[in-house]
Amino acid sequence: MKAFQKRGYLLRAYYYTALIEDQEYSSIRPLIDWLDYNGYKVVTKPAKEFTDSMGRRKIKGNMDIELAIDAMEQSETVDHLVIFSGDGDFTTLVEALQRKGRKVSIISTMATQPPMIADDLRRQADHFIDLLSLKSEIGRDPSERPQKPVEIAPASDFEE
Repeated sequence: MKAFQKRGYLLRAYYYTALIEDQEYSSIRPLIDWLDYNGYKVVTKPAKEFTDSMGRRKIKGNMDIELAIDAMEQSETVDHLVIFSGDGDFTTLVEALQRKGRKVSIISTMATQPPMIADDLRRQADHFIDLLSLKSEIGRDPSERPQKPVEIAPASDFEE
């Protein structure tokens, strides 16, 4: 968030995710809590679980509508929106925001194969910023990562 506060007035930062409600522990919960305690507006909804035609358990949790509604509401009071997504479904949202006279920056990456940015979204954006170019500003310092505990085998395991 600090990287964007340096570039101008940051009104609000949102994070959108669907959560599986019946899970005892969710691996994303520590991230959600950290974001919530550090100034982000966290928007969640329950993920939907279903079985596909092949009998596989699938989870669906699309947050596109929530993001689009929030962006349109915020466009009344801001002049520049930054969206971290490469989803081509947001192209129409970007067009609508631009018709309202707002600038829209899209942050995603082209460094993966296939690229994580839809070509039409990239073309529509006023600015495309590759996530890799922000790594030094928003990436986690490797020294801050928790160290994995090293297992030490008892001495009796080495005796013959």
